[in-house]
Amino acid sequence: MGWLWAIIVGFVLGLLAKAIIPGKQHSPLWLITIFGIIGGIAGNALARAFGIEATPGIDWGRHALQVVAAVVVVGLGDMLYMAMRGSRQRA
Repeated sequence: MGWLWAIIVGFVLGLLAKAIIPGKQHSPLWLITIFGIIGGIAGNALARAFGIEATPGIDWGRHALQVVAAVVVVGLGDMLYMAMRGSRQRA
């Protein structure tokens, strides 16, 4: 079940990040989901580093770090995707 939750959360984080980033992202949905999963993992690692890994109630700090990390990963990943896609079209 852990993998299923990772995919669902990654999908949601990827869509949130895509909605937050201004402009159009050209990455396909499956890649946005992978970027969201990576952002979620990075956000959890940051939360652990800041000491807000497990708090009583809803972990708002951890969720905020996950969204911020997903925005960064989706933004950078989309730029890399477009760079690779553009170089492939020129060849």
